[in-house]
Amino acid sequence: MNTLKDIQKCIGIEFKDEALLKLAVTHSSYINEFPEIAPESNERLEFLGDAVLDMIIAEELYFKYPEQHEGELSALRASLVCSATLANIAQTIGLGNCLLLGKGEEASGGRNKEANLAGAFEALLAAIYIDKGLETTRSFLLKLFDKELVKLSEKELCVDYKSRLQHIFQSRKGGNKETPVYYIIGEAGPDHNRIFTAEVRAGNHVLGQGHGKSKKIAETEAARAALESLK
Repeated sequence: MNTLKDIQKCIGIEFKDEALLKLAVTHSSYINEFPEIAPESNERLEFLGDAVLDMIIAEELYFKYPEQHEGELSALRASLVCSATLANIAQTIGLGNCLLLGKGEEASGGRNKEANLAGAFEALLAAIYIDKGLETTRSFLLKLFDKELVKLSEKELCVDYKSRLQHIFQSRKGGNKETPVYYIIGEAGPDHNRIFTAEVRAGNHVLGQGHGKSKKIAETEAARAALESLK
């Protein structure tokens, strides 16, 4: 089992008030068995952390994807902050090994349960927020979510912008309903930091061009540029 010092070293944050960190990893099953040692569980911190998480991710999506309307932004946020994602991130920082659990919860594999990990991660966010403030919490969270945000760009938005463009062409009246076709027209940079350039065309007409760290992102940006030009 990791100590509070271990988790602080892993996340790169040193708490002024370690009692907050201990509270963040205290499961309700632990206080049921040891009320004299831990009179409160992490559930109140989890409540606050859930709100902090939603706010930071909502702000990031709002500015990152200005073309998305409210419903689309809500769907993107929900896909990011689901329990499975939070639990996976909690595991990467060794949070499961720090949990204070009751004997029964420990015996039933509580350190690896999705709900326990996700809840502890939200509680940890709240503890950081109270101890260090919003900017430190934002920096910590977005660093952990970097890969998830990249995946979102490659999957969710790729389908969205490209499907919007496809729909525009399919809904046109008349017999000529050309389908937008994507081409990778350039690559630049070293292998570990490749930048691709894509074009989307309808027949011989270039509709838009985009760049990105993967072919999918470049095509997404090309579709986004095409939609802007069609406005």
